[in-house]
Amino acid sequence: MTMTAAPLPSPADDSRAKRNVAVLVAAQALLGAQMPMIFTIGGLAGQSLASNVCLATLPISLIVLGSMLTATPISAIMQKWGRRAGFLIGSAGGAAGGLVGAYGLYLGSFPIFLLGSFLTGIYMSAQGFYRFAAADTASEAFRPKAISYVMAGGLVSAVIGPQLVKATSQAFVVPFMGTYLAVIAVNVIGSLLFFFIDIPKPAAPAEDAPKGRTRWELITTPRIAVAVICAMVSYALMNLVMTSTPLAVVGCGYTEGDAADVVTSHVLAMFAPSFFTGHLIARFGVEKIVATGLIILAGAGAVALQGVDIGNFFIALILLGLGWNFGFIGATTMLAGAHEPHERGRMQGLNDLLVFGGVTVASLASGGLMNCSGGSPIEGWTAVNLAMGPFLVLAGGALIWLVLRPKEA
Repeated sequence: MTMTAAPLPSPADDSRAKRNVAVLVAAQALLGAQMPMIFTIGGLAGQSLASNVCLATLPISLIVLGSMLTATPISAIMQKWGRRAGFLIGSAGGAAGGLVGAYGLYLGSFPIFLLGSFLTGIYMSAQGFYRFAAADTASEAFRPKAISYVMAGGLVSAVIGPQLVKATSQAFVVPFMGTYLAVIAVNVIGSLLFFFIDIPKPAAPAEDAPKGRTRWELITTPRIAVAVICAMVSYALMNLVMTSTPLAVVGCGYTEGDAADVVTSHVLAMFAPSFFTGHLIARFGVEKIVATGLIILAGAGAVALQGVDIGNFFIALILLGLGWNFGFIGATTMLAGAHEPHERGRMQGLNDLLVFGGVTVASLASGGLMNCSGGSPIEGWTAVNLAMGPFLVLAGGALIWLVLRPKEA
């Protein structure tokens, strides 16, 4: 995080930013692997433990709820003590989540398993700040590329995570316990990366330093409001569909390995475009890239509604990942350029509180729609994908309003 009084670096000064990006890419690749691991098996494990199948995706919801509730405290910690402190807290939360989750599976206790999921949310919250940390020491020209490169680290996590699931999910008598034990190792090893990060702690604000806008003033700024709405919709809809995917794949007669492969293709699609998303934003403008993301998300829902052949699952989830990439990275870039450095801690925490609040609702609704909105997995899968429509209209309408708004306003 830059000193509050320091100007943004010029392109010639981006050597520090590039080093930080390299560390954050590695963290996204290794530590980020735990998210596809847990999202692949969380609903299946929940389905085996819950007394009501409508609550199968509650473990995923608790992860996102934990992320939502800890976003503001972690942002405040980073504002006061620096990015490294917040990232180490996130890794500790991830390790604790893996430990408690494994213990819950060992006991067959759904409440303890849910507690482990909530603790995992601490890591998910910290991971959300990798993209902002990438921009802290970057010049304005390098900023969208830095964000994109860090997100691209998820490509490696998309391969590592599901493969670890295949190797560990049945390693013990208790199904899935081995995966949660592997999560502990991922966090312990990955946390060492943050000792190589070089982002200065924020300077203590002087008495006459600008206080910045209040949270209400920030969120009612048109460009910020639209950025948050588009980020919320992109992330929430991706989570809504992805959370139900393993349940739908297995429910339609395919194997857990097939579900892991579908999730792998999805996560690869989430992060593969990140190598050039920043370049596209710089060339075409952030609004066009966000709009493209929303259109691709709509396409994902349309493909999913055409049938439940394994090919439909693969294509729909690939489109879902692509749409999320353009929509979420675009919205993040829009937000990063819409507030001042001294407003970062306040705005970034508020943004992730709202984004993950929406994702929490989506992940909770996902299990209800999938398991309790019809008499078969096919009907549940249809309900999940139909639910995307109103929210895409909301985000698309907000973006059109921003583009058509008079410049002088």
